[in-house]
Amino acid sequence: MMEVRAKKSLGQHFLVDQGVARRIVDSLGASSAEGAPAEVLEIGPGMGVLTKYLLERPDIDLKLVELDGESVDYLLTHFNGMQGRLWQADYLKLDVHRLFPGQYRIIGNFPYNISSQIFFKILDDRDRVPEVVCMVQKEVAERIAEGPGSKTYGILSVLLQAWYDIEYLFTVEPGAFAPPPKVRSAVIRLRRNGRKVLDGPGGPVDEKLFRSVVKTAFNQRRKTLRNALKPLLDPSAPGYAELVADPVFDLRAERLSVDDFVKLTFAIFA
Repeated sequence: MMEVRAKKSLGQHFLVDQGVARRIVDSLGASSAEGAPAEVLEIGPGMGVLTKYLLERPDIDLKLVELDGESVDYLLTHFNGMQGRLWQADYLKLDVHRLFPGQYRIIGNFPYNISSQIFFKILDDRDRVPEVVCMVQKEVAERIAEGPGSKTYGILSVLLQAWYDIEYLFTVEPGAFAPPPKVRSAVIRLRRNGRKVLDGPGGPVDEKLFRSVVKTAFNQRRKTLRNALKPLLDPSAPGYAELVADPVFDLRAERLSVDDFVKLTFAIFA
């Protein structure tokens, strides 16, 4: 019997398939170089279907953030040792550095209505987040994991792949949830790659400019870059004709890799 009412406003669909829950938890590496338990943050634990298996792992020091007061009460009632581990807060507004002075990993069944916002917050703290294992809507998972040339490859694909290696792990059917969502879900794993800066052909590229180029290019993804990037290009600038004569401007955004976007950003703003 459900003891926490799923709230549509919070995008709640509670995972009830224990086999899927264990697979998600087992997908988190969480190894610590010092041999100490790895710091892990679970986002949106709900009724603790992942929490149960996370607490069984001696290599994990778990903290949890949950917005829903009903879920918080359930967790405090049904799990020992939640005091000091569980924070009732909105992850998007949370100062995570208050919980973790150093690196921390993230795991969770992300609310589908805010999953993109969660990923952007993770990006902002990427040098302290070496690994993320999460369940999201299948369409979002495919978009994030896809490479150039795919119709689903987009803004989030490029921005996340710039800093993380991404694996699509497995698909989860609606019947694994209560209530069942209208879409299929998927579990993905992000592991921080070795990139420290965005290296252009003649020096580092400013990340804000890189994001601006990526977002502008995909906002009109059916147009060639020559037309899609017009808001960022100045026809009166020296070298403009030579710049847009580059064959890359004949392509659409979905054809460019992360490195291509870095080179393009450098070329536009150098």
